[in-house]
Amino acid sequence: MLGKVKLRQSPKALGEIDYSRMAEILPLKAWRYAEALTPKMEELTAPLFDVVSTRQRQLLYENPLNSIHLSVPQGNNPSQNALETLLKWKSEGVIQQDTLPGIYVYYQYFRLPGEHDERCRKGFIAQIKAYDWSEEVILRHENTIVSAVNDRIDLLKTTQIQASPTHGLYEDKDEQLESYMDDAIANPLYELEDYQGVREVMGIIQNPEIIKHFLKVLKDKQVILADGHHRIEGAIEFRKSMRGKLPDTKWKGYDYHLMYLTNTSGNHLKILPTHRLYYGLELTQAAFLGKIQEWFQVKKFADPEELGAYAFHKPHTFGLVMGEESYTLQLKSEMMDQLNLHLPESIRQLDLSVLHEVLFARILGIPVAEQRNSDQIFYERNFSKCIQQVRSGQASFAVITRELELEQVLEVCRSGQVMPQKSTYFYPKALGGLLFASIKQDEFDFEYESFL
Repeated sequence: MLGKVKLRQSPKALGEIDYSRMAEILPLKAWRYAEALTPKMEELTAPLFDVVSTRQRQLLYENPLNSIHLSVPQGNNPSQNALETLLKWKSEGVIQQDTLPGIYVYYQYFRLPGEHDERCRKGFIAQIKAYDWSEEVILRHENTIVSAVNDRIDLLKTTQIQASPTHGLYEDKDEQLESYMDDAIANPLYELEDYQGVREVMGIIQNPEIIKHFLKVLKDKQVILADGHHRIEGAIEFRKSMRGKLPDTKWKGYDYHLMYLTNTSGNHLKILPTHRLYYGLELTQAAFLGKIQEWFQVKKFADPEELGAYAFHKPHTFGLVMGEESYTLQLKSEMMDQLNLHLPESIRQLDLSVLHEVLFARILGIPVAEQRNSDQIFYERNFSKCIQQVRSGQASFAVITRELELEQVLEVCRSGQVMPQKSTYFYPKALGGLLFASIKQDEFDFEYESFL
């Protein structure tokens, strides 16, 4: 449980919570599209950059008012272009700032393939302090790529606006906030269908007494970062660069970061698998399979198209699509004793830890530390695209993986370690452009003491 996280550097006894290291959140005065544009919200919002195809992305860029121009700007100087767009939108009233701070309740209604009943993931968007990882308030499960973080820092420094929230998890078994969120969502600001077919609904809470309750509940929590490692690391680095500025100001905009917070208890948190594609294999298919058989029990699978629905009940089991053939791979039990002995069990036993250590490091010779930046390993969530890439001859092979359980993610975060890259894909993704959070001091300022 999150409340029993063993803090690695805490002076307290193991397992005891250090309440000086719990999450500080604040409401926000969001910038939002003008009310006249509300009927067009489906055309103005944008998915996260890494979950949309090139063709979909280009369609978004064609709309001059789409939020992608702030979240992932184009051009030779993208950050400056984003700033110019932002200033233009403000001056022309395309976006307007709410006069009072609020907690923005955010529900996502969705179905998974083959399901009839609709699921609902409940949460809310607020500002959270951009805690450094060493403070152990926000716990991560994945490393970041330096170049991607630098892009985020530059964009945040130039525009001082956040166009999409990261996604954090907190644990509240008593569901103390749900009734307030249900009430707010009954009178929504927006209700639309997004690019995933997800029904997105957003409401607002501006009652100071209710907001106080939200702040109080989260004050006793740590937060697991589910999605948005690069964006929050950009916020962390920007906050570090600004330390010492505005010394006479208690509430500093640069201290805070926009986050969508969902409860791990009683919620529809779904983690979908991310498959691996490999390009440029120099071994013959026979030689490659021979090396695989030294580590795995290999069974031929009748139809590659069916691997996407295969259950993979047994641990350390994967699908392999190569040429016109497909296989299931299960690590030989005796080989586990040779792997990742330096890692805690929560990491060592993960399917993806085994996959990256055995297949990519030991068989293909790409050290684990170099795999993140490899130009031969790619990550694909769409099973059909994996099949297409292999059958077209572009990819040498695809490895089909199974989804992680939420408890596995929590265990990794507790251990202080990180998973292999692209281990988790929390579905559905939060949508960008429903609101924007400014950290520009004159737009951020408010008497936040009234909520404490």
